[in-house]
Amino acid sequence: MQTNSPKHFIYGGYFKIHELNMFIEQAKKENFRFLSYLPIPVFFLTLMVANYIMAADVDTDEAIHQSIAAIGENLTFVMLIIPLSVACLFLWGWVKIIHHQSITSLTTSRPKVDWGRIFFSFGLWAGLSVAMTLAVYFSSPENFKINFQLGPFLTFFILAIILIPLQTSFEEYLFRGYMMQGIGVVTRSRLIPLLITSIMFGLMHIANPEVGKMGYVILIYYIGTGFFLGIITLMDEGLELALGFHAANNLVGALLVTSDWTAFQTHSILKDMSEPTAGFDVILPVFVIFPILLYIFSKKYQWKNWKEKLTGKIVFEK
Repeated sequence: MQTNSPKHFIYGGYFKIHELNMFIEQAKKENFRFLSYLPIPVFFLTLMVANYIMAADVDTDEAIHQSIAAIGENLTFVMLIIPLSVACLFLWGWVKIIHHQSITSLTTSRPKVDWGRIFFSFGLWAGLSVAMTLAVYFSSPENFKINFQLGPFLTFFILAIILIPLQTSFEEYLFRGYMMQGIGVVTRSRLIPLLITSIMFGLMHIANPEVGKMGYVILIYYIGTGFFLGIITLMDEGLELALGFHAANNLVGALLVTSDWTAFQTHSILKDMSEPTAGFDVILPVFVIFPILLYIFSKKYQWKNWKEKLTGKIVFEK
């Protein structure tokens, strides 16, 4: 989709010439129709509410264990992840067919997707995740057991590298792409879509077995992660960094460590045998690690005008 030049909108209350088009502006077209935008978020929100209501009467932990006993870890993993993986393809089709918007403009404000950004973010978080996992393992080896089995692990590895990036991409394209742009166009705001999508992203995980095990305090981590991903999307004017981070987070985590109380119970290398607690593990990423990552990204990509990019208003010329 051809986007307007930066001179065609007022940003933060005054005309602002930018080196890049605005990411939220990508969805703005003369024929932008709110009613055609609405079905996707309404449908997904309905599913979230229904899932929460149904999960309230079901022991999700036990349900996963029963599924694993019946069909095994790998097929259970596929059953859990395939709906969101397929939903990614559906969302791309909806945007293309219904909105006549290119996937590139849903992804980034740049002329083409910057794969270097995706791989840098993926590599940075994958490396840190491996390092932190090794540090925890060597500091408390009694809390882990070796879970590695070559045959099942290789099968899981192939499934994971195909399905997990689709699953994480769906969540990014839905929250930080489709909803961020749509809400931004409707409200003419950058802060409102950041708040709404971050909170909704966190609440999406409310039916996860981790919440049942550790309590609602873990939503601090999920909502905090949503804010982190929303901030890097707005500051970088594109989804690339969020796509890389989210894929690394889920993929590396699933390959490295599993446990009996997580949503993904897989043929990973290690199995965490400790009793989960929601304390320092929740606070550290949100209030220490994520700010450090923001600093690294801001220096590498020369981010400026934080207040305007995160809270500024967008007023489109008619």
